[in-house]
Amino acid sequence: MLGAGFAGLHVAKGLRRAPVRVTLIDRQNHHLFQPMLYQVATAALSPGDIASPVRAVLRRNANVDVLLAEARTVDVAARAVTLSTGRSIQYDYLVVATGARHSYFGHDEWERLAPGLKDLEDALEIRRKVLLAFERAEQETDPDRRAVLLNFVIVGGGPTGVELAGAIAELRRYTLRKDFRNVNPREARVLLVEAGPRILSTYPEELSRKATEHLGRLGVEVRTGAIVTDIGADCVVAGGARIATETVIWAAGNVASPLLGSIDTARDRQGRALVLPDCSLPEHPDVFVLGDAAAFVHQTGDPLPGVCQVAMQMGDHVARIITTESRHETVAADRPAFHYRDKGSLAVIGRGRAVGEVKGAHVTGFVAWLTWIFVHIFFLIGFRNRIIVMAEWAISYFTFSRGARLITGPATWPEPGR
Repeated sequence: MLGAGFAGLHVAKGLRRAPVRVTLIDRQNHHLFQPMLYQVATAALSPGDIASPVRAVLRRNANVDVLLAEARTVDVAARAVTLSTGRSIQYDYLVVATGARHSYFGHDEWERLAPGLKDLEDALEIRRKVLLAFERAEQETDPDRRAVLLNFVIVGGGPTGVELAGAIAELRRYTLRKDFRNVNPREARVLLVEAGPRILSTYPEELSRKATEHLGRLGVEVRTGAIVTDIGADCVVAGGARIATETVIWAAGNVASPLLGSIDTARDRQGRALVLPDCSLPEHPDVFVLGDAAAFVHQTGDPLPGVCQVAMQMGDHVARIITTESRHETVAADRPAFHYRDKGSLAVIGRGRAVGEVKGAHVTGFVAWLTWIFVHIFFLIGFRNRIIVMAEWAISYFTFSRGARLITGPATWPEPGR
């Protein structure tokens, strides 16, 4: 099994009592609760609050071996996976749940200037850049230069971009407002740039409009229909307009793990494998591809969204298939098709604000925000993490503070123009 994300963990847990040996391979030693990763990037939570060691999560699964390594290639003919260590591991069933990375639409050189948000390292780098911008502005005597330093641009109006924009707006409006002497953090501008006609394009239009209104109340400038054509060291060009900034965050696109390129199978434009209704690959019933790495189009005609609920339900489904077949020692000819049960979607927009759709009902404002909190606490792994996160959120709500405002890594910055 490749990947210890939501899909991989649910497969491993679902096979706890199956007559199989499970080898779970991941290049990180922890499972990351990605929906709350933006809170690490904006100093609301610490990395350990939303991550749990994989070995600890699966310690009661006696049939699971965990390997810290990176899968490099898959040989479906030989039924083998080659690791970064050079080791080759044979399999009877292979589950590929390696997730996705940022897509810069052919401009990979932008990644150095506009980090995306997929793992803890990304979150810490974004936190460093955001907090360092205020530190640099504190020492800058030129008002024009200070204004550039205090411009924050988020590219991409999906849930990640919207949540980041709202969190940074609150950071500068409330959390940092009394921390500096020579600069007023409230002077910072937060711009959310979206290429499409509206933000949260996968949500109903009414919720997109509500989200725009909530962001506006926080002082976020939303620019739609603005395609990014260039990112430089001191600017972003979007919709033909030049925005002077040195802090850009990318939340505009994803591409599936490059590991899928070693498998001879059909993929979509985002590199996701086109799977069969049972989540296996055509001509390879022993290989399942799940989560963000899979393009499952059999339910609606379009690929299912890259959210944790899809990955978890896929993992449970595949675990049931493998359990049944391993007990009968044969591959079933009529495997059940996977069906995604949409329990709703939510996007939080700062303190006390959120929008979402739950079982067909639209929820906004404080009610949506409370729903988001309880849902995410419920799915967060580990009792300790749940208690800590609840405490941090309660403190933040009543005091407007954020307890993880630490600049890690080099706290120096380049000379102007470099």
